[in-house]
Order: sequence, then C-alpha cells, then structure tokens
Amino acid sequence: MSTGGMHQPEAERGEYGEGGGFRAALAGLTTRGRSFFAAGVAAAICAYVLGQSDLLRVGLLLALLPLICVIVLHRTRYQVAAARRLSPARVPAAGDARVQLRMDNVSRLPTGLLMLQDRVPYVLGPRPRFVLDRVEPGGSREVSYRVRSDLRGRYPLGPLQLRLTDPFGMCELTRSFSAYDTLTVVPRVAALPPVRFGGEAKGYGDGRQRALALAGEDDVIPREYRHGDDLRRVHWRSTARYGELMVRREEQPQRARCTVLLDTRGVAFEGAGPESAFEWAVSGTASVLVHMLERGFTVRLLTDTGSSVPGEGAEGFSGEATADAAGLMMDTLAVVDHSDGTGLSRAYDVLRGGNEGLLVAFLGSLDEEQATVVARMRRRSGAAVAFVLDSDTWVRGAAEDQMPDPAADPLRLLREAGWTALSVPRGAALADLWRRAEREGTGVAAVGGGEARS
Repeated sequence: MSTGGMHQPEAERGEYGEGGGFRAALAGLTTRGRSFFAAGVAAAICAYVLGQSDLLRVGLLLALLPLICVIVLHRTRYQVAAARRLSPARVPAAGDARVQLRMDNVSRLPTGLLMLQDRVPYVLGPRPRFVLDRVEPGGSREVSYRVRSDLRGRYPLGPLQLRLTDPFGMCELTRSFSAYDTLTVVPRVAALPPVRFGGEAKGYGDGRQRALALAGEDDVIPREYRHGDDLRRVHWRSTARYGELMVRREEQPQRARCTVLLDTRGVAFEGAGPESAFEWAVSGTASVLVHMLERGFTVRLLTDTGSSVPGEGAEGFSGEATADAAGLMMDTLAVVDHSDGTGLSRAYDVLRGGNEGLLVAFLGSLDEEQATVVARMRRRSGAAVAFVLDSDTWVRGAAEDQMPDPAADPLRLLREAGWTALSVPRGAALADLWRRAEREGTGVAAVGGGEARS
C-alpha cells in the first residue's frame, strides 16, 4: 500500500510499506473478529466432545471467517495518495482555518471502506475522523474540517492516519502518512487610528525632504547620467569637466523609522492564557508593527533580550515589503515566550547604538531600577511612547481607579525623561490608548497621521 501527503500549496506523493507481516495484521482483529474466532474455537471443541459434526462445521466457519478477512486485507495492495491543503496557513488567535483532505485511488482496484483520522494538537480541537465509502479506480474523495486556537503558537497537523477495514468489520489495519503541515497562530492585530503627536523628532516625520550625505544609492554630487534621469538635472559644468553627462543628486526624504520594544521578562508578568497581560502586550506589539509598516515606516522589533526578527536588516524592515515583513514579524511573535532575564539593559545597549526615530514600548511591571534603564532609552529616540502593564491589577481583575496605581512611580520617572507613558488597565482597548497617547504626547513628531516616503 502506498500513501502520500501534501504540503501547502502543492501536493507531494510518497509511499509507505506494508506496515508489518501477517502477525501484525492479526493484531488488527477487531472485537467482532476476536469474538467470532473465539466462538468458532469454542464451538469446534464442543463439537469434538459431543461428536456433533454439524456444530463442527459451524465452528470452523466462525473461526475461519476473521482469519480469511485478515488474509484478504493484508494481501490487498491499494495505492492511495493523500493531499492536505491548509487555508490560511497563518491565522490570528481565535480565528478559524480550514483543512482540506483529498484521497486519490491511483491503483487499478477499488478500495474498501476507508477511515481517516488526522492528528491535531488538543488545543486545536478534537481529532477529526471521516469514513469514506468505496473509491473507484482513479477516483478521489474530499473532506474538510476546521481548526481554531485561542493561543499563539506553531501547531503541526498530521501525519494523516488511514484505517482499512473489511466489509464484515473483522479486521482493521492502520497506516500513517509521513507528511504534515504547520499551522501558525499569530497574535490578534487591532486596527489603530491615524494620529499625530506634537513636536519635532529627528529621523522621521511627515515626509519632509532631507539631503543624504552618505554614499550609496544616491552617490556623491554629481554622479554620471543614468537612463531615465531627467535632463533638467544635468550638471553642465561637471559634464564639461568629465567629458560625459553628469547629473545632480536628487534629494530624497529619509524613511521614517520606528522601533517596537516588547518586554518578555517572566518576572514582569503574572498569569497565563489568552486574556493575560503578556498576551495583551504581544497583541499590542503586533498591532503597532503592522500599523507602522502600512504607513511606510521602517520598523524593527526588539525584545528585552536584545534579539530581533531573523532576517531583519540593520535598520529594520522597510515598508516597501509590507506583507513579507509583517509575515516574518508575526511568525516571530507567534512563538515568543517569557525570557529568563530580570532586566532591560540588553535592549538599552541595542538602542544606544543608534536608530533614532519613534520608540514604542510594551512593558510589564517595573521597579525603580528598570524604570531608570527605560528612561535612558529616550535619549536615542526622537519620541517615545510606553504602555506599562501592571500584572497585579490584571491578575486580580480590579479596575485601575479602585486601587492605588503601583506603576505610578515608574510612570513618573518615564514622563520626566520625556516618555509618553500610559498605564494599561485590564481589558483596555489599544486603539483608545493610542488616541490618548496622542493627546498626552510631548516632543513627538507626526507618527501615524501621514505616510513616510523613501
């Protein structure tokens, strides 16, 4: 028997062996088959003791029927190909994904009754099971099921198991496919309103033009003529000097930049589950990243460990490749977990190296020492917005105005350093906090209201 599997989006066909000898096939006897065999043996013994030839024939029939089914099922050579299509392969938490299974009979013999079972993690729901009737030679059957998870992560789907049975239900043989697919459950992304923060900030803004003094795509002034250059940019003095057409460098605006810092320290968050403070922070990080990418910003994801997204450039992901960049960041956030660190110094060391622009931080509980470290991060950014989550408040489920705010001192330190620092109560909507940050922002240039150009 041969089987195969399909990875999204094209089918791949493979083969597996017979799955053991006749002894393994005997182990596939069902309860019905074992009962028939035991009844047949008992009837044959009674017939021998009582001398009843008719009872002996009945006993032999009962005992041989399950054995014949085992032999026939064991020697049957089906050639069955399987395909799995996952749509979509990346789904937000609490979203549904559809898994479509296709079985093709590529042999010259019709199949018997086929029972399919796909292996899925328990967080995605119960294992789906399907029963397929006889499949004609060259025929196919399609079935589908839905999976859903409230928890982020990467979950394997498969391998697919195929159970063969005889028409009498005496024997069942199980075979497994080798291929499997992966469902990526990413954080939920909230739509953020376009806002403008007051003030000026170096390194980003609403698309104002700035001359670039570095050699690169623009080269130095002047440069040689390139096909498609505007003839009005020809620099005649340099053309006469070098003997070839030379043009002035065109000033281009510097791309707006944004760094999103996610605090993953295990000591900074309490509780677990989709409604925990840490999950809110991860979802908020994803929302801001997508929001800024869609507006043309060069964005960078940074954690307290100082790590970033694999494949991310030195300056971050450019808004020109929004879909690909967002996909890589979502894949990273899908599996991000608590770190063992207790401080934010490594993130500060990375920010100290440069990358001026907007800094948005999602922080857990802060003591005075860590609040001081975060306050110093403001020096290397044009503007800084911090969302501070008090884990105690989230765990107890109390409203922010019903108890003293334990984050008051850290918030004060951040605000004195120039941060727009907001305390996040349990169940708060990020869009509302985003507007509130606009109202309370100080010393911050336009962020979401206008598109940045490169």
